[in-house]
Amino acid sequence: MRREQIKEYALFGSWVVSLIATAGSLFFSEVMKYIPCELCWFQRIFMYPLVILLGVAAAKKDYHMSSYALILSVIGGCISLYHYLIQKVPALNDLGTACGIIPCNTDYINWLGFITIPFLALVAFIMIAVLQVFIRRYEKES
Repeated sequence: MRREQIKEYALFGSWVVSLIATAGSLFFSEVMKYIPCELCWFQRIFMYPLVILLGVAAAKKDYHMSSYALILSVIGGCISLYHYLIQKVPALNDLGTACGIIPCNTDYINWLGFITIPFLALVAFIMIAVLQVFIRRYEKES
């Protein structure tokens, strides 16, 4: 497979991941009526622009946008990791009660005992970040 194709698939794949994550977040809040906590809002702040940024980048095949997408995904991933730790680490659980109207340690979903909404966001941010690293690596080699 050509390097150009790999970059194109990675960029498109990143956009798909961000689109699914955004649709999932909107599903949980608008359909399931789960009220997002403050940390969920911060994660959304970093995920939602990725849909537009990566969508435009994929359409134009603009691989230089991967730097911006990488920054957004790393910051969003750090927030997701912190949020997940608040939910799952008993020593940090008390930090979630001071999070606002909805406590950040609330588990709306807990599939298989470890999959929560912040975990899903973290996986999406990691996938996007890894794909952006591939794009940047292949871009530098070109």
